[in-house]
Amino acid sequence: MTNNRIEEEISKILDNKQIKTVFQPIISLRDGSLLGYEALSRVKGDSFIKSPDELFFYAGMCNRLWDLELLCRTKSLESAFLNNEHPMNTKLFVNVNPNIMHDVKFRQGFTKEYLSQYGITPENIIFEITERNAVNDMNSFKSTVNHYKEQTYKIAIDDAGAGYSGLNLISDIKPHYIKLDMNLIRNINEDSIKFALVKSMIELSHMANIHLIAEGIETREEMATLINLGVHYGQGYFIQKPAEEMISISSEVIEILKDVNRKKNHTFGNQVNSIYIENLTTDAYTISPSTSVEQVFEIFKKNPSILGLCIVKNNTVMGTICKARFTLMLSGQYGFSLYQKKPITDLMETDFLAVDSQTPISAVSHIAMSRPADKLYDFIVVTKNSEYRGTVTIKDLLQKTTEIEVVNAKHQNPLSGLPGNLIIEQKINKCIHSDDKYSILYLDIDNFKAYNDVYGFENGDLVIKLLSSTIMKNVSGSQFTGHIGGDDFVIILDNYDMEPVCKAVTEDFERDVLKYYTENDIKNGFIITQNRHGQTEKFPLISLTIVGISNKNNTYTDQYQISEQLAYLKKQCKQHKGGCQYLL
Repeated sequence: MTNNRIEEEISKILDNKQIKTVFQPIISLRDGSLLGYEALSRVKGDSFIKSPDELFFYAGMCNRLWDLELLCRTKSLESAFLNNEHPMNTKLFVNVNPNIMHDVKFRQGFTKEYLSQYGITPENIIFEITERNAVNDMNSFKSTVNHYKEQTYKIAIDDAGAGYSGLNLISDIKPHYIKLDMNLIRNINEDSIKFALVKSMIELSHMANIHLIAEGIETREEMATLINLGVHYGQGYFIQKPAEEMISISSEVIEILKDVNRKKNHTFGNQVNSIYIENLTTDAYTISPSTSVEQVFEIFKKNPSILGLCIVKNNTVMGTICKARFTLMLSGQYGFSLYQKKPITDLMETDFLAVDSQTPISAVSHIAMSRPADKLYDFIVVTKNSEYRGTVTIKDLLQKTTEIEVVNAKHQNPLSGLPGNLIIEQKINKCIHSDDKYSILYLDIDNFKAYNDVYGFENGDLVIKLLSSTIMKNVSGSQFTGHIGGDDFVIILDNYDMEPVCKAVTEDFERDVLKYYTENDIKNGFIITQNRHGQTEKFPLISLTIVGISNKNNTYTDQYQISEQLAYLKKQCKQHKGGCQYLL
């Protein structure tokens, strides 16, 4: 295709304004609430340019990228806020080429005055900067991003994971959102590498106070895996396809999402990682940006119990004031007289810790305790869909964390740290009394007593820990693993796929356990010790027996039925030498 043909086509599209906007919703993966919509530009009418990637590539070739960006932005704002019924405070994610952001014309196109004609404020605009586009001048770009942050715009990194410089870009501009590339999301429920990569991104987001958005969710299984991992937000065809109208999410998708969350939150009972920070949130005293320093001083004076304030505008937290540092700034001979008439925004802190209301308190505790020493005990701001929800004090956070951990410690196996018998019984009872799919696997180490007699209890404990870690490595975090005691474990799945789990755990364990034998015993394939009757006997090396039942073809009415069935299957398996699997 000739350059002339491409230039003519790009000119035709721009001159005739052949661009339409479609919207795809971004929702909370915790409760299904709407965060906002991504505005996506499409060519309308006849054109050989079909995909958005082609459109922007060809526009760049023809030096018309700025003109195209301007047309797409105008169409997006018109479609979103003038021609569409949109929910109150709808947030709009707008794709932006990073090399255009610092252009003077771009800044003029996103002034507060310009946005006011559409009835929106900067708080509702999120600039999506794609990782695929290299930044030509990083210093200029960082300066531009900081300028927009100061204007209360939000920043998102798009296609994180698609390029090789993503971590540097995240570190340099400190975005409010990171959008995970759809290639990372595709079949994440079946790909352990993708699972591990996204899990590491979640840990990064917690530490850096960044919200994660998973793009391109296409199946229920992908969404369930992301929910169980703890990803904040999601978008994709499974949730809703892009449309010219801002369509509400279907009740069916919301119900699926809530069902997955219900299962997740009750897997281990009340644990620190399943209780959200919103349960500790209180409505704190808030002030507007125009409040004077003198007025804030009076608030603290009249309310000794208030240790800090949030400066809030349009439900967005602009900054915080910590009473101790505020008092320190006003101390001295001229401190108060110097600041008393000035707005509190002159003294407010903008690098405060803010977390989403659906963040587990374990994650919040970890983030809070990682702060610099001078801010270690500052209160925590809690938001929902980026809007102010309340605050949590460090005292309340630590009290609740300690309370839950003490309770759980009483019901965990001290050797493996896994849930013990009481929690296992609760989980089995929950399975029995629900209509959901479930499978229960019972695991037992063969010839473990003989091994203990020869190698001692310390090595025996190491073998038990090995089995525990092997199970955890091969069983998704959304499933349940318990330690009955000794060398007996249980796995409870929310599906009927027992065989892959059995195969993976058995192969890994029986391979890795050999490191706890001497080379001579491995060569012989047995150890020699006394049996239960005091007679010397050869015992095979350790192997694994796994038996399992499910409600696929059988109905169980109480846990005793299940125990008897598993005991029977175990007895059948023990008649075989060298490990066994027996699944019903």
